[in-house]
Amino acid sequence: MLLDLPDGRQLDVLVSGPDHAVPFVFHHGTPGSVLQTRVMRAATLEHGMRLVTFARPGYGASSRLPGRRVVDVAADVEIVLDHLGAERAVVAGWSGGGPHALATSARLTDRVAATVLIASVAPCGDAGIPWDVWLLGMGDDNLDEFGCAARGEEPLRAYLDGQAADLREADPHQIMANMASLLPPVDRAALTDEFGDELAAAFHEGLRNGVDGWLDDDLAFVEDWGFDLDEGTVPTYVWQGSADLMVPFAHGQWLSERLPRAIPHLEVGEGHLSIAIDALDRMLDEAVTHI
Repeated sequence: MLLDLPDGRQLDVLVSGPDHAVPFVFHHGTPGSVLQTRVMRAATLEHGMRLVTFARPGYGASSRLPGRRVVDVAADVEIVLDHLGAERAVVAGWSGGGPHALATSARLTDRVAATVLIASVAPCGDAGIPWDVWLLGMGDDNLDEFGCAARGEEPLRAYLDGQAADLREADPHQIMANMASLLPPVDRAALTDEFGDELAAAFHEGLRNGVDGWLDDDLAFVEDWGFDLDEGTVPTYVWQGSADLMVPFAHGQWLSERLPRAIPHLEVGEGHLSIAIDALDRMLDEAVTHI
């Protein structure tokens, strides 16, 4: 559904599962889309929750919000929860969705029961990890991407336009070729089954109207996020794999040490994609105890 927002924007929202069940609000990766995976729909249903996804501004059918900061997502989530009549929720974020999950729990503390971070990006610079350490361990494609982000919108847009041209129509095998520097063997294996088709579909949907969402995510990550991590006082499960070449292990370690109520799961041998699949039931087993 397209939800009308007070500032005139529209937000593309998808809800599955029983009415009146506690929402599991999932913030997609960068790039990503509103689409839900079959495995996540089934797992949230089995755990008695309803899965709520939405496309961040600039992705798919969601209107762009130029210059948005990470913190701005909290206001959108509050409107979604109000629309659903939900007083409480569990929030989760994968990869680039992680900072947005943290912003949601920081600003909606009275409505968020728990937070699940899956291979989440950590802040960089004065508020986080030094820039050179923040980049350390990323594959070449991410080094190029964030090098452009540090230089501003124009070089980043040129870079992402080139990347998106390949991803909009890519199948799982083409994704593996295009993202070779970011995929350790454990993640390449994850792309050979149903998840590969679903990831390709998410890229197609999220980028069908351009790269604005992707661009605004990247620019927001390398600037001030607009909130203090100490604002997040809810239990926060930090899941990170040691083999991750997209978001390095150091990000998960840093978040585990800095978040006020972090419960770390630093998994040896897991990658960026594999951990989101292999550990999902364990993530939900923990999250459901807070509702």
